[in-house]
Amino acid sequence: MHRLTVQYFDPADADAFLAAYRERHVPLAQAVPGVERLTLSTPHGDGAPYLQAELWFADRESMLAGLSSAEMGAAAADAETYDVARRAAFTGEVEEI
Repeated sequence: MHRLTVQYFDPADADAFLAAYRERHVPLAQAVPGVERLTLSTPHGDGAPYLQAELWFADRESMLAGLSSAEMGAAAADAETYDVARRAAFTGEVEEI
């Protein structure tokens, strides 16, 4: 498995951000080719993001194809519209132990 993780920190209006994210962004992310699963979490702790989204892909090739798709372009453009202090995004292989 491979995963794209996107973290959102300190939204200006947390309730409005979460509502818009669920209503507008989640469908865009789910439309990305190759996405097998989409998870959202709200971590707690020092330095934790307000929201963490994870898009799961079967393998590296599927992830790379999804990341270069028009659907990912639409999701990325939408992500830029959110009023958050910062975003962090990273990819990686997931190893189940």
